[in-house]
Amino acid sequence: MQGQAQQQAYDRGITIFSPDGRLYQVEYAREAVKRGTASIGIRTEDGVVLAADKRSRSPLMEPTSVEKIHKADDHAGIASAGHVADARQLIDFARRQAQVNHLRYSEPIGIEALTKEVTDHIQQYTQVGGARPFGVALLIGGIEDGEPRLYETDPSGTPYEWKAVSIGANRGDLQEYLEENYTGSDGLDIDDGIELALRALATTNEDTLEPSGVDVGTVDVDSEEFHELDNDEIETHLDDFDLLPTEGDEDESNEE
Repeated sequence: MQGQAQQQAYDRGITIFSPDGRLYQVEYAREAVKRGTASIGIRTEDGVVLAADKRSRSPLMEPTSVEKIHKADDHAGIASAGHVADARQLIDFARRQAQVNHLRYSEPIGIEALTKEVTDHIQQYTQVGGARPFGVALLIGGIEDGEPRLYETDPSGTPYEWKAVSIGANRGDLQEYLEENYTGSDGLDIDDGIELALRALATTNEDTLEPSGVDVGTVDVDSEEFHELDNDEIETHLDDFDLLPTEGDEDESNEE
């Protein structure tokens, strides 16, 4: 009984390390991320691609109300996985930091600096009593000094830079797919990045995707502008990559 009481104390207290050096609340926050639908980031020679699975839970839900990819600044986008409300708080924080940088230095904030501002904010919630960690992971991608950059944030407040990465549900399978099929950013253009991201997402959905069930955003080196693809653009890409459901697939889903 005494051992269980000690375990519960470590379990409840965000500021208390367990004897083996773990913060259980941070680990629970990571589990919350795993329950969120997947998001993928791809760094290419021409820019960064962010793609997210945003399948709605009901056909009665408006697809546009499910937000997985956001514009943080003209040159930066963010994709999320985990608690949507937590993600919105962090994205609003990132936008404020980007605007502060514009006002203070009259220049766009660097992607690395923006990521570290966000992760510093996240880290504070791992050592303050009376609060809980953010149950969300973010992918922050954009252009810095003419170069594409892609970062992941963790509920512990740790930033990681990636060439290609997945967060959220089925991360192990998606990451394995990316490791097998990502050939390096050299020679990979934006369209190639979109194809790789969509094909990866399709592997967890019977190799098909609905345009309304996917979010895609890009930031290219030439314009340094964030662009979120609309449904028509996404459908064109899915058609080109032969990832749209066939009539037989649609009939089967209707029967279910």
